[in-house]
Amino acid sequence: MEFHAVRWEALPRTPISGGAAADRIAEALGTPNLGGEKAAVTAFVVRRLIDLRLLADLSANPDGSLVNPDQVDLVCARADLPELVAANTPLGPDQAAQRLSVRRTDFDHMLRLGWIRAADSVEVRFGTSRAGAVDVALFRTCDVDGLPAAHPEVGWDALRALQKGQRSPLAGLTPVTA
Repeated sequence: MEFHAVRWEALPRTPISGGAAADRIAEALGTPNLGGEKAAVTAFVVRRLIDLRLLADLSANPDGSLVNPDQVDLVCARADLPELVAANTPLGPDQAAQRLSVRRTDFDHMLRLGWIRAADSVEVRFGTSRAGAVDVALFRTCDVDGLPAAHPEVGWDALRALQKGQRSPLAGLTPVTA
């Protein structure tokens, strides 16, 4: 297998990191990423835009992305940029359950059933030790929002009305294997 490296001098401008691309996108949305505050747009969104082939990853590094700033400028100029970013914003499992207005345990059943898969994960540390680190799954907002339409057989109103301690109707379902 022959490896073809990208020649940086062949690009009109020097590639930028996924974080820098996220900063440019946030700026274009009018919600700049400010140091010390929660980012409005993260590198997660940039990786999803790469997955959607709106940006090309120029890096061979699996832990980071390099993208062409001209492509980022084209993405920033899109009329649907707010919707595109919102659809690809990460949600943790608690946030996903909250967005669906279901209990976390019901969302866990959806995971077990294979109705949704994590788009990525992030390591969260508690304290300063790696011993306190856990991986938290991240889901695209559009995937979470699509669950009710993808599974109309679920009585969503009844599922949302369940109280703590009540058995989930999802508990008895068997995952469908492909």
